[in-house]
Amino acid sequence: MHIEQMYTSCLAEAAYYIESAGEAAIIDPIRETEPYMRKAKERGVKIKYVFETHFHADFVSGHIDLARESGAEIVFGPEADTAYPVHHAHDGEILKVGNIRIKVLHTPGHTPESSCYLLIDESGKEYCIFSGDTLFVGDVGRPDLLGGVMTKDELAGMMYDSLRKHIFPLADEVIVYPAHGPGSACGKNIGKETWSTIGQQKKTNYALSSLTRPEFIQMLTDGLTLPPPYFFSDAAINKQGYESIESVIRKNLVSLNVEQFKSEVEKGAKILDTRDPAVFENGFIPQSLNIGLQGSYAIWVGTLLDIKTPLVIVAEDGKEEECILRLARVGYEQVKGFLKDGVQAWKEGGHSLETVESVTPEEFCSLVTDKDEIVIDVRKQGEYETCHVKGAKLVPLSELEASIHLFDPAKKYLVHCAGGYRSMIASSLLKKHGITQFRNVLGGMAKIKEAGAPTVSGSLEAPR
Repeated sequence: MHIEQMYTSCLAEAAYYIESAGEAAIIDPIRETEPYMRKAKERGVKIKYVFETHFHADFVSGHIDLARESGAEIVFGPEADTAYPVHHAHDGEILKVGNIRIKVLHTPGHTPESSCYLLIDESGKEYCIFSGDTLFVGDVGRPDLLGGVMTKDELAGMMYDSLRKHIFPLADEVIVYPAHGPGSACGKNIGKETWSTIGQQKKTNYALSSLTRPEFIQMLTDGLTLPPPYFFSDAAINKQGYESIESVIRKNLVSLNVEQFKSEVEKGAKILDTRDPAVFENGFIPQSLNIGLQGSYAIWVGTLLDIKTPLVIVAEDGKEEECILRLARVGYEQVKGFLKDGVQAWKEGGHSLETVESVTPEEFCSLVTDKDEIVIDVRKQGEYETCHVKGAKLVPLSELEASIHLFDPAKKYLVHCAGGYRSMIASSLLKKHGITQFRNVLGGMAKIKEAGAPTVSGSLEAPR
């Protein structure tokens, strides 16, 4: 038996490769099939099943393409209504992969069709559970992704029942392999580890504590932020089917000269600059949104840009295809092309660039006492409440564009996040909307604390 977690950091997503006696199964694959097909070929095995724990909302799964290429059968749990052929497994059904068995556990709550897959090893021991979005490390899946088809309270109640029916009875030593790690918006506060055990989760996960059903529902539904809008589109894509990833890349990977690039922008395309923030700040095309490829690129694109918005890409040389592939992973396929030779071509065409001014954490500490400088913290509410600069105003990055009216173009701002990635995204948004009297803080909160800035914890200080 061989089990491998195949983790995609920019999606905070875990797929799984399972193998026994010449047969393999893949659980929750990302959109490109190559990693799984290559691994099966290298190990000389045939992929028998592609298991889906639910209709994913945060990425487009590769299950359809992978089944087509490998000849595998797609497996969903009960209540999964698809527009393509699948095996609809019933609760408790057992499917064999080589000498191991996979038991289907229907665990509605995150979604009605959500199911976990319990692996029973060659000796008959319950070895691990692939828990999808039913159970994370320290959390469970959010219950508000059905767009009003079912209420979050109804789904939260189903989650409570599912955990007690199928998760609580498992032995403490059973390994928990969830579909997501920290950074995913599929849970409220997912822990930093990407796997655990049932015993550890019973000790530390609020969802497996002795809460009553009403208490659990309230705890699970309280404090939920709005899910990224693209979640509903991706869930529909996963349910209805999609164009192959190879076809999408062929159509989107178009080299544009400066005039073609400008023409696409004039027709409504948004400029997505995927370069490193440290490079972006020194010169970028006006109206660009910077979401660096090296960070949580796909997640932030999905949070800040409408899935139907046409895009043009500015990328580091040689990274254009990666940019487009990672957009396609979350269903963003309206890419009109990339600027050939990037910012250099723009400059050589006689066009001007904009810049972002940054300050060091030490400079920030000297400025923060100036009553004319307003500190803007673009982290999440939970991060802010744990520790923030005294007097800082919270404007989470996901809400910044909707909060632009709160910024006074005549006032001065200091913008920071945790490490510098999100604050440069915020800086590019502020520039797009004509807010220019601000400076980005290098290194974010981590370096600000080291530099000795006054910090506090607790209640919010809203912008004004």
